[in-house]
Amino acid sequence: MVVTKDHIGGLIFLSLSVAYGYYARHIPMLPGDEYEPFNAQTLPIVLSYMGGLLGVLMLGTARHDTASKLSFAGLDFLLVSKLLLLIVAFAFALEWVGFALSTIFFLVVGYWILGERRPKTLFIASVPFAVGIWFILAKLLDIYLAPGRLFMMIFGGQ
Repeated sequence: MVVTKDHIGGLIFLSLSVAYGYYARHIPMLPGDEYEPFNAQTLPIVLSYMGGLLGVLMLGTARHDTASKLSFAGLDFLLVSKLLLLIVAFAFALEWVGFALSTIFFLVVGYWILGERRPKTLFIASVPFAVGIWFILAKLLDIYLAPGRLFMMIFGGQ
């Protein structure tokens, strides 16, 4: 059997989804939440099932030709490193500038790293998506998203 990049990608995705689902079941809930139709565990568990299904589909549709054998030639590890550092910066920015601004920053810089240079495209692709996700989480699902320490220092608050 030839192990290809497609197989490796599918296995990694499936493994991460299974691990995510395992830890999603250990998310603590408030008393009585286990009887609610939507609780803290619902979305992560659904995402883990969807990821697991996608991983299995990736394995099932993987190419079996020898032309796509596992090879590290042509992979851009510098690009991957930059994106991983951006994810870490996003995690730190969440606490200081809040969800909306840090998500916009994350998307703009991510698109920049991936090669998009037109400012209009960067902001049109980032701002509506970040605001839309914020609206869904904060307003429709009523999930509290802290505005960030910087916002609280400037405008006051708790």
